[in-house]
Amino acid sequence: MTADAAPAATQAVPQTEGPRVYTVAVRELCEFTAKQGDLDLRFTPAPSALEGMAGHALVARRRGPAYQAELSLSGVYQGQLRVRGRADGFDAELGRLDEVKTHKGSLERQNPAQRLLHWAQALVYGWLLCQQQGRDQLELALVYLDVGTEQETVFTRHCSATELQAHFEAQCARFLAWAQAQQAHRQARDAALQALVFPHPDFRTGQRPLAEAVYKAARSGRCLLAQAPTGIGKTVGTLFPLLKAAPGQQLDKLFFLSAKTSGRPLALAALRRLAGAPGWPLRVLELVARDKACEHPDRACHGESCPLAQGFYDRLPAARSAALGGNTDPDGTAPLDQAPLDQTRLRAVALQHQVCPYYLGQELARWADVVVGDYHHYFDAGGLLHGLTQANDWRVALLVDEAHNLLERARSMYSVALRPEHLARARQSPTAQQSQPVRQALARVGRAWVAHDKAQGPHYQVHEQFPPKLLAALQQALSTLAEHQAEHPTDNDPALLDFQFEALQLGRLLEQFGPHSMVDVSPGPPTAPVPGQSLLCLRNLVPAHFLRARFASAHSCTLFSATLQPMHYHADLLGLPDNTAGIEVESPFQAAQLQVHTARNLSTRFQHRADSLDPLVDRMAAQYQARPGNYLAFFSSHDYLQQAAARLAQRHPELPCWSQSRGMSEAEQQGFLARFQDEGQGIGFAVLGGAFAEGIDLPGRRLIGAFVATLGLPQLNPVNEEIRRRLQAQFGAGYDYTYLYPGLQKVVQAAGRVIRGPSDEGVIHLLDDRFARPEVRRLLPAWWGLKD
Repeated sequence: MTADAAPAATQAVPQTEGPRVYTVAVRELCEFTAKQGDLDLRFTPAPSALEGMAGHALVARRRGPAYQAELSLSGVYQGQLRVRGRADGFDAELGRLDEVKTHKGSLERQNPAQRLLHWAQALVYGWLLCQQQGRDQLELALVYLDVGTEQETVFTRHCSATELQAHFEAQCARFLAWAQAQQAHRQARDAALQALVFPHPDFRTGQRPLAEAVYKAARSGRCLLAQAPTGIGKTVGTLFPLLKAAPGQQLDKLFFLSAKTSGRPLALAALRRLAGAPGWPLRVLELVARDKACEHPDRACHGESCPLAQGFYDRLPAARSAALGGNTDPDGTAPLDQAPLDQTRLRAVALQHQVCPYYLGQELARWADVVVGDYHHYFDAGGLLHGLTQANDWRVALLVDEAHNLLERARSMYSVALRPEHLARARQSPTAQQSQPVRQALARVGRAWVAHDKAQGPHYQVHEQFPPKLLAALQQALSTLAEHQAEHPTDNDPALLDFQFEALQLGRLLEQFGPHSMVDVSPGPPTAPVPGQSLLCLRNLVPAHFLRARFASAHSCTLFSATLQPMHYHADLLGLPDNTAGIEVESPFQAAQLQVHTARNLSTRFQHRADSLDPLVDRMAAQYQARPGNYLAFFSSHDYLQQAAARLAQRHPELPCWSQSRGMSEAEQQGFLARFQDEGQGIGFAVLGGAFAEGIDLPGRRLIGAFVATLGLPQLNPVNEEIRRRLQAQFGAGYDYTYLYPGLQKVVQAAGRVIRGPSDEGVIHLLDDRFARPEVRRLLPAWWGLKD
């Protein structure tokens, strides 16, 4: 639903006199009022956006000269709700209005609820046309076009204008009642935000200039890159000014996006601190990954398998009202409007109404004021929040937490790897064994893969395009799989789907292939490369190509972190707007709080690792003996970490130490951190860039020092060297963009674990001679007081 002149899900247009007018799209109206039945997430082949557009154009071309495609229609209900949209086509000579839907496979297996929704949309368009042209009757047609065969299936209904009007008014009445309640909430929300006060007696040093910069960026509608030291309260310092700006800027939504799970609780806690008296009308929603919210991971997402999917849309209105309408919490303690709908509270509401918690959260995103979730909810190609923003024409503001992580996360969102083991599992799947066409199609992919590897040889190579013969085999296999699934919609073989989704993502990304990405092939096991065992990758190097539209869709965006230097590096690779502002917030900490030592005679380069171990662990032991307490030691890899830990135990067995291991569970990670107590003593060994290098808070004596035995530079290998060459060609800074800047960001993040509060004191040992280089020291925090 959108509003005239001020797009918002429940925004009303101020009028000089008369009632307020709301505006909603036909599709959104029917999605809200006419959706019913089960949640059904079984994978069925569907046309791509391009195939859908081509299909609509084909239907239009087949009609006569009187046919009008994309006919704009609108109408008003009771002077308070404007409904608008574009009908797919109208034939004036036949008096027939078409609602066109493209599909793949047999219509006999279409969910009946889906067709009812399509009819609901057609009926609304029918009344809008009758009202606009003064017609007393109309023929409606649902036109289903199979994009594979280009065959049309048409269902028609003759309706009187009276019948169409009754349907229109029934849908509008249901929606308007909800919209008016949402508008009342919006007015109360804006009034509360205008009266919002900072939750602490005063700002910390650096917090006020950060808040002012965020507020100004929101008022001017621009992006902001804000580098602010760890420990000044960046979360509250960014949320507070953006909430204050929301009423004046008519912001519909605020999206707080985090890189890791640990960022979400911090944001939710900050929002609780910002809340005023009981009844503060700000709807806060936490979105989590599906595997974190699923109640029945052993069941499929459809009504025949999962009880929480059965009748989902029938029970959704009551669950939605309970979550948003001020009803009491399931334990009877407080209205849900008064506290964030975090994962726990959302689950309680969902189970009370017997609906899926994950998909209830997806639905509630339409009605929340603040959504706290992962980067991918907005920046991914299929990101829910960006899709809703586009569909509803929302005016949104973004807060991107720990934004130094966005580059690598975005690269992964727009990259894909085809793995031979996935093809092997697909070929061994029950479906492939039982279906000869599927089995043969996958075998052709395997043969093309083997042929390519034989032609390439046992060496890493970069290609100007994806290998054509292998791509043709993949496309043919996808077509065969689509045909099979259209005929067998309940056959959702996991092994087959994993391979299919990778191949589909590859096809979508190849449609936008350009200098921002590359195709490379890495051979199989280096000891004995086997044809058909290579790794085929389409790697995104510069996410700017994909993210520009995401930033443009937002009214304002603040990306904040303790490590955003140099800012042009992030602006170039992320595609930030040209008018993006930048601020480096002054640190509240003094150089006297942190002793920084550089080991100018120690090298941790790969070729010097063995020789580095004795002097490295001796230096660590000397520091510990001079000041016993808790320390973290960061290394470039698990192998180097294990070698150093073993050497420390050998040379200094009296010194307590514990180590991060590969693939630690959440419980094991908590156990690792639990060793860092105020009165504890010892050294925790961790990997730079890993789970303990950022996003953890060990204030006071829980952590008094850190050793960093690496520059954090990415591994020197053929892939990174190719990335360096390409970034050099595009930006003239290949080494810095590929190695130096990403590495030093990890170092500063790890070192930032030591000083967390205004009274903390500690020590950092930079254990590599390269830390003495001027170009490296310039990238370290100025408040450390380092001299070239």
